[in-house]
Amino acid sequence: MAANRASLGRRAAFGMAWAGAAAAQAWAPSRPLRMIVPFPPGGSTDTLARMTAERLGAALGQPVVIDNRPGAAGSIAADIAGKTEPDGQTIFFASIGTAATNQFLYPSIPHNGEALAEVAGLFSLPNMATVAPSAPWRSLGDFIAAARARPGALTFGSSGAGSSLHLTGALVAARAGIDILHVPYRGAGQMLNELVAGRISIAFGNISTAIGLVRDGALRPLATTGAQRNPALPNVPSFAETLPGFVATVWYGLQVPRGTPEAVISRLNQEANAMLADAAVLARLTHIGVAPMGGSAQDFSRFIAAEITQWREVIRTAGITAE
Repeated sequence: MAANRASLGRRAAFGMAWAGAAAAQAWAPSRPLRMIVPFPPGGSTDTLARMTAERLGAALGQPVVIDNRPGAAGSIAADIAGKTEPDGQTIFFASIGTAATNQFLYPSIPHNGEALAEVAGLFSLPNMATVAPSAPWRSLGDFIAAARARPGALTFGSSGAGSSLHLTGALVAARAGIDILHVPYRGAGQMLNELVAGRISIAFGNISTAIGLVRDGALRPLATTGAQRNPALPNVPSFAETLPGFVATVWYGLQVPRGTPEAVISRLNQEANAMLADAAVLARLTHIGVAPMGGSAQDFSRFIAAEITQWREVIRTAGITAE
C-alpha cells in the first residue's frame, strides 16, 4: 500500500513537473520585448543586462531591446517598469537598489514594491576598492590610515548618489570611522575614467566593471567586499581581512509588472535558469568575478525579503542617506 502511494506520488510529481514545463513553453512572444535597465550604458549593470537580453532573445525567438533609464539609483526605471502594461512585453532588470535599499535611502521618493513581480535571481558579485597606480596606498589599511590622518581630504567615487557603490563607500566610512567625501558620477564608466586620471582618491566599483582595468594595470586593487577572496582575483584581500565582518554584495535579477501572466513568468524563469546553467555563461561570469543565482520566482522573492531586512538595519544604524 505504501509502495503504491509512493508510486502515485512520483507519478503526480512528474505530472505536475510536466504540466509546469508545458505551461512555460505555452507562451512565446510575437514581437520584440523591452528590458528596462536602471543604469546608463558602460557599467556592470548594463553589461550583465545586455548579456541576459541576448540570451533571452535567442531562446524566445524575439529580440530583447535594452532601454536604459538611469536616475535616482534606479528608482526612476523601477517606477516606469511598475507602471507598464503587464502584457509580457516588458522585463525589468532589478538591482539591489531598486528592490531592497532605495526605499531607505530615498525616503521622499515613492517606492511601491508591489508594482513588480519577481521572475528569477540572476547574478551576485562583490564591489572592489581600487585606486590609480600612482596612488600611495598599497592596501585598504593604508587608505584607512591616510583618511584618519586627513579627515575630509580624500574622496571616493560612485556611479551615482544612492547606488550600491555609494552605499559601500558610506559603509566603509562608518565601519572604519573615517571621513571621506563622496563624488557621484553618471555611471560607473565615468567614475572609473576619473579614478584612472587621478581626480578621485578611491572607488568602490563592481568587480565586473573594474576587473579589466585591474588586469591591464590601469588600476590597483585594494580589497573586495565579498565574505571571502574572489576566485577571479585570489591575490586581492577581502574587506573582512581589514574590517572583520564587512560584506556588501551586489545582485541583479528579473522582475515584470505585477499582473503579468504566470505563463510568461514561468517561461522567463525557465530561460533565465537555462542561461545560468550554460557552461559558456558560467565561464564568462567566473572570469569577471560574478556568481550565478538562479532558482524559482519564489526563491527570488524570499531572497529580496531577507535583503530588505538586513539593509534596513545597516542603513539605519550607519545613518546613511542619499538625500
